[in-house]
Amino acid sequence: MFKYRTHSKKLSLLAAALAIGCALAAPARAQDIKVGFNADQSGTGAAELGIAARHGFDLAIEDINKAGGVLGRKLVGIVRDDTGQPPKSIQNMTELIDSEKVVAVVGPTNSGNALAWLHLPQQKKVPVIVPVATATDITRRYTGEAQNYIFRVSMVDREQVALLLAYAVKASKSKKIAFIADSTGFGQQGVKDLTEVLAMHGQQPVAVEKFGPKDTDMTSQLGKIRDAGADTVVVYGLADANAQLLRSMEKINYFPVTLGTWGNMSTPLLNIAGKKLSEHIIFATSTAEDSNPRAIALAARVRERFPQMPTFVAAAQSYDSMMLLSAAIRQAGTTDGAKIAATLESGVADTQGIIKLYRKPFSKAEHDALAVSDFHLARWKDGKVAAYSDSITKSFTSADFKK
Repeated sequence: MFKYRTHSKKLSLLAAALAIGCALAAPARAQDIKVGFNADQSGTGAAELGIAARHGFDLAIEDINKAGGVLGRKLVGIVRDDTGQPPKSIQNMTELIDSEKVVAVVGPTNSGNALAWLHLPQQKKVPVIVPVATATDITRRYTGEAQNYIFRVSMVDREQVALLLAYAVKASKSKKIAFIADSTGFGQQGVKDLTEVLAMHGQQPVAVEKFGPKDTDMTSQLGKIRDAGADTVVVYGLADANAQLLRSMEKINYFPVTLGTWGNMSTPLLNIAGKKLSEHIIFATSTAEDSNPRAIALAARVRERFPQMPTFVAAAQSYDSMMLLSAAIRQAGTTDGAKIAATLESGVADTQGIIKLYRKPFSKAEHDALAVSDFHLARWKDGKVAAYSDSITKSFTSADFKK
């Protein structure tokens, strides 16, 4: 009897242990996969881009989960607002990686913030896909290391310049192109890129002017550009200052072909310059709300959450970033950061995004999924950003894009 009871007790303890083990194992297998989002959503003029990107991020996760998730598990987005400040952005990244244990991060909006914390995910082997920030060095800083963990689905500055000048060279009847840029590092780096790329077309700018980012009257600089005979001007500044530039053009009745970067799709341009005047500047973008049926559908969904959305491109790029990331996790068969990054780099399976069908978008040497061949032009039309096309854009060939 004693032996029987002892044996029964052992069996009961073993059954209990197995039950506990199964109870613990089941949640472990079904544990959610956390992905971080860290971008400015309130602090600077770029916050509109961050808000749009966040909604694209959220909607991609919704769609992925509706389709069964990844590796049989749900994706969960952990969202942080860095308010456009590098110290806050660094703090957010530390929390996301160390405390939240995210498997990857999507963000940020501001290039300066990315450059401040790139070392963190690189050291801790956490893949990052940048959906907005455009500084060229973001994806190139760690190209010499065994594994570069920083990827991007956004518009690189030099690639934008290639598109803008391809258009400018063909649009200028006088072959006189001028540059005007703000006095910040952003604007002056833009002038450097513009000058170098225009030289590849065998031309030099007839005038190069600058303005302060808070200036409201650029008539003096524009007068010099006009007197130099320029019929085409490329402006490198943020949306609010560029709106003042357009108002200054109106003051002196000087309206050359005016081109700019994608930051012109932010609402300060529309609000300061007004609907009619804002339509004068043509800018680079990777997509617009009306670019294709996928874009139209996503834009309608984003507008339900963000009715005043001016920066759809950020939503599309963020959505595509998540689609590529989920495809890489699925293909790698794990949430291990090193294996996810290696899969992204070695050739993730064809992935349909909003902007395009991504066919091996990354490689060891190239961590930018978008290039000038993916970009097109857009402008404000009736208070919304719309794709822009004319005889010049239709005539483009790959030879026109110098970089």
